Amino acid sequence: MARSSSSAPAAGSDGRFPLPLVHTAATLYYLQDATQAQIAERLGTSRATVSRLLREARERGLVRIEVLPLPADDPGDLASRLAAGLGLQRVLLATATSPGHVAEAVSPVLATALAEAGLHRGDVLLVSSGRTVYELSRRELPPLPGVVVVPMVGGQDEPEPWYQTNEIARRVAAGVGGTPRFLHAPAFPERGLRDSLVADPSFQRFVHLWERARCAVMGIGAPPLQRDSIPGFVPTGEAPLRGAAGDVVSRFYDASGREVAYEGADRLVAVPLDVLRAVPTRIAVAHGAVKVPSIVAGARGGCFNQLVVDTTTAAQVLAALEQGR
Repeated sequence: MARSSSSAPAAGSDGRFPLPLVHTAATLYYLQDATQAQIAERLGTSRATVSRLLREARERGLVRIEVLPLPADDPGDLASRLAAGLGLQRVLLATATSPGHVAEAVSPVLATALAEAGLHRGDVLLVSSGRTVYELSRRELPPLPGVVVVPMVGGQDEPEPWYQTNEIARRVAAGVGGTPRFLHAPAFPERGLRDSLVADPSFQRFVHLWERARCAVMGIGAPPLQRDSIPGFVPTGEAPLRGAAGDVVSRFYDASGREVAYEGADRLVAVPLDVLRAVPTRIAVAHGAVKVPSIVAGARGGCFNQLVVDTTTAAQVLAALEQGR
């Protein structure tokens, strides 16, 4: 995160911080999973001040913390109940001690899921863009020699590294000992370029890789209006997207898991949902309360059949299911 150009925040004469500042710190920490160090950098202050801001947010009623009862003493029971509730083959749980620790905790669990996917030399592994998948690509992955690693979406004109799917594919391939294949096409081309791509033999060969994939690893996007980072081509002001529950590879879906159409969506260069649903092993990775409706809807739509998630988010998803949300 870029450091704020403003001076460090200071408390008023009553010892309290401005309410908008308190709200910003709480939103970044509780809804966007930023660490206290990241918030301090963004606000141009110290971690101690961020801690005070978060405490003040609770004291002033801006944050309500609910401690959910464990569905069972056995984490395996939580995983099996959640898998049954979402209609998934399985749920794999990771224990994270803080939002900043999630990627580190989830990484070995995802490695287990990949190792058990039964991939062999020449098999195709699809990878999505997104912060979580990007972070996991930088950590230890299981050896999958000869596996072909393929991005699920075209390039995006955004500065953040988690939008660069070719780079994510390269990192994952290096981590598993596989071979990357790069998609040399923008995610959202103009109509003429999109038509040319469809007719291009090299692009047709790439699409065939999507169609014969054996496994896919994807992040799950939060509802569009609750995200602090989203591809610039996505028209979030359109009515259909304002009600979207989430997305995978910028293919947005509603609460029932049906794909949401928006202006120009047919130009998107990304694996179609019907092709994705045909992939035998579809592993989604997600965390955070803001992702709860996105996880539920994505499972309903068949976007994934395995879920790697931290125990806190898993309990929140199960509670939402039991409350009929």
